[in-house]
Amino acid sequence: MSSNTKSFKVPFWAQILAGLVLGVLLGWLARDQDLSWLTTTLEKVGDTFIGLLKLAVAPLVFFAILVSITNLRKVNNAARLASRTLLWFMVTSLIAVSIGLIIGLVTNPGAGTGLTPKDGAKPDQTGSWIDFLTGIVPTDVITPFTELNVLQIVFMAAVAGIAALQLGEKAQPILNLSESVLELLQKALWWVIRLAPLGTVGLIGNAIATYGWDLIGKYATFTVDIYVGCLIVLFGVYPALLATVAKANPIQFFKGAWPAIQLAFVSRSSVGTMPLTQKVTERLGVPKEYASFAVPFGATTKMDGCAAIYPAIAAIFVAQIFDIQLGVGDYLLIAFVSVVGSAATAGLTGATVMLTLTLSTLGLPMEGVGLLLAIDPILDMIRTATNVAGQALIPVLVSARENLLDREAYATADGSSLDDPWDKSRDAERDTVPAAA
Repeated sequence: MSSNTKSFKVPFWAQILAGLVLGVLLGWLARDQDLSWLTTTLEKVGDTFIGLLKLAVAPLVFFAILVSITNLRKVNNAARLASRTLLWFMVTSLIAVSIGLIIGLVTNPGAGTGLTPKDGAKPDQTGSWIDFLTGIVPTDVITPFTELNVLQIVFMAAVAGIAALQLGEKAQPILNLSESVLELLQKALWWVIRLAPLGTVGLIGNAIATYGWDLIGKYATFTVDIYVGCLIVLFGVYPALLATVAKANPIQFFKGAWPAIQLAFVSRSSVGTMPLTQKVTERLGVPKEYASFAVPFGATTKMDGCAAIYPAIAAIFVAQIFDIQLGVGDYLLIAFVSVVGSAATAGLTGATVMLTLTLSTLGLPMEGVGLLLAIDPILDMIRTATNVAGQALIPVLVSARENLLDREAYATADGSSLDDPWDKSRDAERDTVPAAA
């Protein structure tokens, strides 16, 4: 009887898709019929979903990073794995920013928009290298959590994790508590994730009702550029790396990782998606101890969409609107900022900090940020989906290269089975990391 009941259960991806379609229809209806009450309802539903996701962000990041660092002691060649992970983060970011620059130079996204410098406005918050470097270290332990400064939370968690490793057995009670709290947060967050279909209706519906399709007209080239750039990375670069570096079937990767990718598209939050990203990564055959380090690390620093493709094309767009010529040195600076400064985005919804960091480095007017804020929610969906796909990809690549990848688990990974990714029964077989060959 239970098996018959399960067979009629609607897969999570189908629920998300249904929410997407319903959101578009309700958003169109609200805008076409000028139904302000419906627009307000959609906005409240979407904001509530994002608010619930953000509620767990601060403690989730802290305990995930702390536990992930201490879990490295269980992994053979931990330093080698960590360095290879960081190296592949940088390599894929460099590829992504190069694609963004090429697309921007070929299409001239700022030409023919009808926009002028007067249409822009300085953002409330800006990023600079001084702010970035000095902002890493918190002045107290409370403010980063109350103001949701993810970068400072990561710093404190990393310090605590390294200190715990140095203390050894004395720190074990704290580690046990941290692991329990992390599991509690993940379980609670999964209940929020189950609301994603409703959140999808609100977020997509509100975007359509508020902006409609008229806004995209002015930013048509820019919008297409961002989506094309992200799709090239998603379905071109990543599959190529899987096939050549990992010697793995790219289609199977997307089958396994799709629940996290689609949730990222809807929620527009890498950190909010992080528990699901980690679970699909483990289901793809990445050892649990390594995945618990690589995915949280990636969720706060690995941003091919927000920190590579987007700022590259956006910088060209802003320069063209303000009639400023960029040279080869400027393009190299964009690449440098994308590869080195991506941690500034810190996994939160939006990439404004990364954009302001790029513009300030190039000496471009900050008013250019104001030109892009209106279109940002539409762009952020594909950017975050690209981010999360990359955060799952790198652990697979590194595990495959280090002969740690469970090929059988990879070949049988099925995203539709993730109705409750914290069901321990399917993960028991991969609680230990095999020795590197």
